[in-house]
Amino acid sequence: MALPGTDARHHTLVVLVENKAGVLARVSGLFARRGFNIFSLAVAPTEDERFSRITIVVDVASSPLEQITKQLYKLINVVKISELDPRDSVERELMLVTLRADISARSQVIELVNLFEGRVVDVGHDELTVSLDGEPDRLDDLEGLLRPFGIVELQRTGRVALPKLERTAPTLRPVRRTA
Repeated sequence: MALPGTDARHHTLVVLVENKAGVLARVSGLFARRGFNIFSLAVAPTEDERFSRITIVVDVASSPLEQITKQLYKLINVVKISELDPRDSVERELMLVTLRADISARSQVIELVNLFEGRVVDVGHDELTVSLDGEPDRLDDLEGLLRPFGIVELQRTGRVALPKLERTAPTLRPVRRTA
């Protein structure tokens, strides 16, 4: 069953692995051998240099999620796997886009990028490169609005995600007043 506001086919897995050479190759090789489709992949060391965190958005139409996690756990360097519910996690992505923007269109592009809280990171005679980081849906929206200007090159990092922080306040003890 799909979660409200999510794509039922895509699930976000966070895989904690030992930070050793070849681990990413083994993980991606497993996906290739088994025919599992990766929609997005991002990897970087964690706060503990012994481990890396791989965030994989998987397409479960190609294979059931349970099968994917079982196969991942068979890899010796995999320490922990968590599935993140989009409602209970913070997801971000970075997008760089070079697009055509001659003098007549440049102000429109800049205004649009500013509206999305992005920024211009490089300027050429007839092109601009813009950067935006944020929720993947927001990047999709900006990408769609920039297409009519003529996208020359586009690169997205892939999703990174962490669980949302606890939001309940700690219980306070009543304080006795002394007279």
